[in-house]
Amino acid sequence: MYDFVDRPVESLGNGGRFLLWAMRGWTHATSRGACQPVALTRGFAGVGALAALPAFHTAMALLHRGASERLNLAPMACVQIVEDEALLAGLWRDAALRHEAALRGTLALMIEEDSVAPTAQALTAAAERLAEVGLAPFEPSCETHKESK
Repeated sequence: MYDFVDRPVESLGNGGRFLLWAMRGWTHATSRGACQPVALTRGFAGVGALAALPAFHTAMALLHRGASERLNLAPMACVQIVEDEALLAGLWRDAALRHEAALRGTLALMIEEDSVAPTAQALTAAAERLAEVGLAPFEPSCETHKESK
């Protein structure tokens, strides 16, 4: 989480920027009462990641439904990564790297126990499908990596 909080969105690689857009878009669609997958279809299709949309939607729905506290994501145009987005970025990274214990441990602190396994599975499936099209979740860009050393 701390790798991402308050960092500029620009510091993320393509996969991270795409996922941040998708998470914000999903939340924005929810707040308007719109169908989240429909709202995101064009964006996912545009990057060749339409196959990741069902698992992404499932993960977000489970996180939204089972969260002990409401997740607050920034508006679409915000140029900084806010705290809850950083927390989610850490989950996506753990899913992509197959850090199962860390992923499930963090989820257990956020959502109801019966939602941990299906949420972890959905996060991992979406991360895999995104990686297949070159959008590995939340790998910092080269510039960010150099700055953090």
